[in-house]
Amino acid sequence: MTREEKSIAIENLTAQLAGTNIIYVSDISGLNAETTSNLRRACFKAGIKLEVVKNTLLAKAMEASSTDYGDLPSVLTGNSAIFISDVANAPGKIIKDFRKKSDKPVLKGAFINNEIYIGDNQLDALATIKSKEELLGELIGLLQSPAQRIISALQNKFAGSEEGTEA
Repeated sequence: MTREEKSIAIENLTAQLAGTNIIYVSDISGLNAETTSNLRRACFKAGIKLEVVKNTLLAKAMEASSTDYGDLPSVLTGNSAIFISDVANAPGKIIKDFRKKSDKPVLKGAFINNEIYIGDNQLDALATIKSKEELLGELIGLLQSPAQRIISALQNKFAGSEEGTEA
Protein backbone atom coordinates (compact mmCIF):
# COMPACT_ATOMS: atom_id res chain seq x y z
CA MET A 1 0.00 0.00 0.00
CA THR A 2 1.50 3.32 -1.03
CA ARG A 3 1.69 6.32 1.27
CA GLU A 4 -1.08 8.03 -0.75
CA GLU A 5 -3.34 4.95 -0.50
CA LYS A 6 -2.76 4.83 3.26
CA SER A 7 -3.62 8.51 3.54
CA ILE A 8 -6.87 7.99 1.61
CA ALA A 9 -7.73 4.93 3.72
CA ILE A 10 -7.16 6.92 6.93
CA GLU A 11 -9.36 9.76 5.64
CA ASN A 12 -12.13 7.29 4.75
CA LEU A 13 -11.93 5.59 8.15
CA THR A 14 -11.93 8.97 9.92
CA ALA A 15 -15.08 9.96 7.99
CA GLN A 16 -16.76 6.65 8.91
CA LEU A 17 -15.87 7.12 12.57
CA ALA A 18 -17.18 10.69 12.54
CA GLY A 19 -20.52 9.48 11.21
CA THR A 20 -21.30 7.12 14.08
CA ASN A 21 -21.38 6.77 17.85
CA ILE A 22 -21.39 2.96 17.81
CA ILE A 23 -18.28 0.99 16.86
CA TYR A 24 -17.38 -2.55 17.83
CA VAL A 25 -13.86 -3.89 17.22
CA SER A 26 -13.52 -7.65 16.97
CA ASP A 27 -11.27 -10.44 15.80
CA ILE A 28 -12.84 -12.53 13.03
CA SER A 29 -9.63 -14.31 12.01
CA GLY A 30 -9.95 -18.03 11.58
CA LEU A 31 -13.50 -17.90 10.25
CA ASN A 32 -13.85 -19.84 7.01
CA ALA A 33 -15.20 -18.18 3.88
CA GLU A 34 -18.74 -19.52 4.35
CA THR A 35 -18.98 -18.37 7.98
CA THR A 36 -17.52 -14.97 7.12
CA SER A 37 -20.04 -14.63 4.31
CA ASN A 38 -22.86 -15.55 6.70
CA LEU A 39 -21.59 -12.97 9.20
CA ARG A 40 -21.49 -10.27 6.54
CA ARG A 41 -25.01 -11.22 5.40
CA ALA A 42 -26.35 -11.07 8.97
CA CYS A 43 -24.69 -7.68 9.48
CA PHE A 44 -26.16 -6.37 6.24
CA LYS A 45 -29.68 -7.50 7.24
CA ALA A 46 -29.27 -5.77 10.62
CA GLY A 47 -28.03 -2.53 9.06
CA ILE A 48 -24.49 -2.99 10.36
CA LYS A 49 -21.42 -2.21 8.30
CA LEU A 50 -18.68 -4.82 8.77
CA GLU A 51 -15.19 -3.98 7.55
CA VAL A 52 -11.83 -5.66 8.04
CA VAL A 53 -9.29 -2.94 8.81
CA LYS A 54 -5.57 -2.52 9.30
CA ASN A 55 -4.84 -1.74 12.94
CA THR A 56 -2.38 1.06 12.26
CA LEU A 57 -4.76 2.79 9.85
CA LEU A 58 -7.68 2.53 12.30
CA ALA A 59 -5.49 3.82 15.15
CA LYS A 60 -4.43 6.81 13.04
CA ALA A 61 -8.07 7.46 12.04
CA MET A 62 -9.07 7.41 15.72
CA GLU A 63 -6.21 9.77 16.51
CA ALA A 64 -7.26 12.14 13.69
CA SER A 65 -10.87 12.12 14.86
CA SER A 66 -12.27 14.79 17.15
CA THR A 67 -13.76 12.03 19.33
CA ASP A 68 -11.83 10.64 22.30
CA TYR A 69 -11.63 6.87 21.94
CA GLY A 70 -9.82 6.43 25.25
CA ASP A 71 -8.11 3.03 25.54
CA LEU A 72 -9.85 1.56 22.48
CA PRO A 73 -6.75 1.87 20.24
CA SER A 74 -4.90 -0.38 22.72
CA VAL A 75 -6.97 -3.39 21.55
CA LEU A 76 -5.84 -2.99 17.95
CA THR A 77 -3.59 -6.02 17.73
CA GLY A 78 -3.80 -9.06 15.50
CA ASN A 79 -6.60 -9.12 12.97
CA SER A 80 -9.35 -6.54 13.45
CA ALA A 81 -12.76 -5.94 11.98
CA ILE A 82 -15.07 -3.08 12.84
CA PHE A 83 -18.83 -3.21 13.13
CA ILE A 84 -20.45 0.19 12.60
CA SER A 85 -24.10 0.48 13.56
CA ASP A 86 -26.88 2.90 14.46
CA VAL A 87 -28.28 0.54 17.12
CA ALA A 88 -26.08 0.06 20.19
CA ASN A 89 -26.86 -3.60 20.87
CA ALA A 90 -27.13 -4.90 17.28
CA PRO A 91 -23.45 -5.85 16.76
CA GLY A 92 -23.35 -7.44 20.22
CA LYS A 93 -26.38 -9.58 19.40
CA ILE A 94 -24.87 -10.68 16.08
CA ILE A 95 -21.55 -11.57 17.69
CA LYS A 96 -23.34 -13.53 20.45
CA ASP A 97 -25.43 -15.36 17.87
CA PHE A 98 -22.36 -16.38 15.89
CA ARG A 99 -20.58 -17.47 19.05
CA LYS A 100 -23.21 -20.19 19.54
CA LYS A 101 -21.58 -22.10 16.67
CA SER A 102 -17.96 -20.94 16.93
CA ASP A 103 -15.54 -19.20 19.29
CA LYS A 104 -15.28 -16.24 16.88
CA PRO A 105 -15.80 -13.33 16.49
CA VAL A 106 -14.05 -12.27 19.68
CA LEU A 107 -14.96 -8.82 20.95
CA LYS A 108 -11.87 -6.68 21.48
CA GLY A 109 -13.66 -3.50 22.45
CA ALA A 110 -16.49 -1.13 21.67
CA PHE A 111 -17.23 2.57 21.61
CA ILE A 112 -20.88 3.36 22.30
CA ASN A 113 -22.05 6.94 22.78
CA ASN A 114 -18.72 8.10 24.25
CA GLU A 115 -18.42 5.05 26.53
CA ILE A 116 -15.50 2.65 26.07
CA TYR A 117 -15.87 -1.11 26.65
CA ILE A 118 -12.71 -3.23 26.56
CA GLY A 119 -12.62 -7.01 26.39
CA ASP A 120 -14.72 -9.95 25.35
CA ASN A 121 -16.17 -10.18 28.87
CA GLN A 122 -18.26 -7.08 28.02
CA LEU A 123 -20.19 -8.89 25.26
CA ASP A 124 -23.18 -9.96 27.37
CA ALA A 125 -23.66 -6.45 28.72
CA LEU A 126 -23.35 -4.89 25.26
CA ALA A 127 -25.82 -7.32 23.69
CA THR A 128 -28.44 -6.41 26.29
CA ILE A 129 -28.07 -2.62 26.04
CA LYS A 130 -31.46 -1.23 25.17
CA SER A 131 -31.78 0.73 21.95
CA LYS A 132 -33.29 4.20 21.88
CA GLU A 133 -36.48 2.76 20.36
CA GLU A 134 -36.74 0.08 23.07
CA LEU A 135 -36.29 2.68 25.82
CA LEU A 136 -38.92 4.94 24.27
CA GLY A 137 -41.32 1.99 23.99
CA GLU A 138 -40.82 1.12 27.65
CA LEU A 139 -41.30 4.75 28.68
CA ILE A 140 -44.53 5.04 26.70
CA GLY A 141 -45.72 1.76 28.21
CA LEU A 142 -44.99 3.03 31.71
CA LEU A 143 -46.80 6.29 31.02
CA GLN A 144 -49.83 4.50 29.57
CA SER A 145 -50.04 1.94 32.35
CA PRO A 146 -51.69 4.14 35.04
CA ALA A 147 -54.20 5.52 32.54
CA GLN A 148 -55.08 1.99 31.39
CA ARG A 149 -55.61 0.89 35.00
CA ILE A 150 -57.95 3.85 35.65
CA ILE A 151 -59.96 3.16 32.48
CA SER A 152 -60.16 -0.53 33.34
CA ALA A 153 -61.29 0.24 36.90
CA LEU A 154 -63.93 2.67 35.65
CA GLN A 155 -65.18 0.17 33.09
CA ASN A 156 -65.40 -2.53 35.77
CA LYS A 157 -67.21 -0.16 38.14
CA PHE A 158 -69.74 0.91 35.52
CA ALA A 159 -70.19 -2.66 34.33
CA GLY A 160 -70.75 -3.73 37.95
CA SER A 161 -73.25 -0.93 38.66
CA GLU A 162 -75.23 -1.75 35.51
CA GLU A 163 -75.45 -5.39 36.56
CA GLY A 164 -76.56 -4.34 40.03
CA THR A 165 -79.45 -2.22 38.68
CA GLU A 166 -80.80 -5.02 36.52
CA ALA A 167 -81.33 -7.38 39.42
